[in-house]
Amino acid sequence: MLQINFIRENRDTVIERLAVKNFKDIDLIDQLIELDESRRKIQNESDSIAAEANTAAKQIGDLMRQGKREEAEAIKSKSSGYKEQVKQLADKLAEVEKELHDKLVQLPNLPHASVPNGHSAEDNEVVLEHGEVPALSASAQAHWELLTKYNIVDLELGVKVTGAGFPVYKDKGARLQRALINFFLDQAAEAGYSEVQVPIFVNEASAFATGQLPDKEGQMYHVTGDDFYLIPTAEVPVTNLYRDVIVKEEEFPIKHAAYTPCFRREAGSYGAHVRGLNRLHQFDKVETVQIVHPDQSYAVIEEMSLYIQGLLQKLELPYRVLRLCGGDMSFTSALTYDMEVFSAAQQRWLEVSSVSNFETYQSNRLKVRFKNAEGKMQLAHTLNGSALALPRIVASILENNQSEKGIRIPAVLVPYTGFEWID
Repeated sequence: MLQINFIRENRDTVIERLAVKNFKDIDLIDQLIELDESRRKIQNESDSIAAEANTAAKQIGDLMRQGKREEAEAIKSKSSGYKEQVKQLADKLAEVEKELHDKLVQLPNLPHASVPNGHSAEDNEVVLEHGEVPALSASAQAHWELLTKYNIVDLELGVKVTGAGFPVYKDKGARLQRALINFFLDQAAEAGYSEVQVPIFVNEASAFATGQLPDKEGQMYHVTGDDFYLIPTAEVPVTNLYRDVIVKEEEFPIKHAAYTPCFRREAGSYGAHVRGLNRLHQFDKVETVQIVHPDQSYAVIEEMSLYIQGLLQKLELPYRVLRLCGGDMSFTSALTYDMEVFSAAQQRWLEVSSVSNFETYQSNRLKVRFKNAEGKMQLAHTLNGSALALPRIVASILENNQSEKGIRIPAVLVPYTGFEWID
């Protein structure tokens, strides 16, 4: 959530940067400034009356001690309305503050200056490409055919048990999943991330704090009986570990990794691009989260990008890095890099990771702060990155490594799988 002080002091800059995200409701900016002005006037009036009430109370006490009862009663009668005035102003202030808050949460985060203009994924900027795209034989199959051929993932059984988008992993497919999870967690530990196990249900306050509400309620599964939400990513519970926490500056960077299943309704998704493991309602992911000093967050996002690229290199997967344009960024992000692997059988790029810097957008909602060198409270910056999401990694491993002999397992995973081939 943007800070109203920043909006008021930097109106033109806010409008200019929001235009990069194709934000259309520009009138909202002036509405927020007007509401803030109203809030400040009401607060000043309330403070003034409260000060008068305090002065009157002191005068009454002094006069009563001096035996000047009549003068004291006169001041008491004159000031009798102060309490009611303060109450009325408090009620009015609460209404204005609620309206101000409700409008503030409608504003997306401001994109960083490096974010390119654009409206959709076609306008994203390719930062780099790495690795050789494998040349497959004419008989090469897409991963959804390989799943059935080697009996490692049963999509239809998942439909029977739950519904479409909830696959059942079997035998070497299940072991490959577990191998990837353990590999990613071990790599995160080596990179200095502290592993945590977190709930996969969150309350409304947690979903709001990281920006899933009110922006993405249609994409989340909602347990109405308890008013819980199934997490779309471990970012939500992990970052919320620090909600309403004042951290010490010397603790930066705070680095966590977590494995969780993730749940996304993906309402409206259909077609060939969601076939097989390309897009699921339930999937596994290892997430990395950092809470850092504001001066370091843009160095950290580059570090996180390189870390995730290192994982893809170790898995021997060709990949590219995209800087997302304003129109393709999330509501909460200031800068996002997407990592995509090339699926040789499908002949297209598949997104497997996003790493984002949210600057203070989440931390303002979370109220995660620290005392700076001058002793003043300051909001931290938050970042997160998928390291990595499994379904499309599995799809790419299967498709890119297929041969007449079977599917070769990347060497780095063999100590985890206990087998070199799926055959």
